[in-house]
Amino acid sequence: MIDRVLIDTLKFKSKHLAGRWAAQIRKAPQLKHYNVLSDETLVAIGEAIFPQLAGFLEEGLNRSVLGAYFVKFGKGSVQHGFPLSESVYGLRLSQKVVLEYIESECIMDSSFTLYQTLSVIPKVADFFLLGCFYINKGFHEALFAQMNTADHVSEGLLKKYFKDDFFFKKEDQE
Repeated sequence: MIDRVLIDTLKFKSKHLAGRWAAQIRKAPQLKHYNVLSDETLVAIGEAIFPQLAGFLEEGLNRSVLGAYFVKFGKGSVQHGFPLSESVYGLRLSQKVVLEYIESECIMDSSFTLYQTLSVIPKVADFFLLGCFYINKGFHEALFAQMNTADHVSEGLLKKYFKDDFFFKKEDQE
């Protein structure tokens, strides 16, 4: 029951949740790059995340779908000049919005609904933790490519510091 209500909310009220997320962003002075964006842009960014979580909760873990989404997000952070720390913290605020929604909107009127709520929270946490993992992957992959091509840093030097095998996979394998 809680899963279904949460999944439907994430799918059909993602704009509302994204508005809550944008408000959290505005309260975070350390998110300087996010805070120069318009409210509409912030809502559009936030609105895309919540249906991804709905799919994760509904269909279970699909690393290629989840990885591709967040790797692209991480690569976009590099392209738009966002620090990795801000991207990860912004994602953390998305998680906070979802947990606050569960806490305030889900009616826990029985031990069964309380049990359901307690069982969905680790799934939400897994989604966001894996999101952070893949954002890091995408960010570092894009940074590696940018440093190699635009900044002409040798691949040998880059491989000395970028030790992750993920950077060398083809785009269609993400």
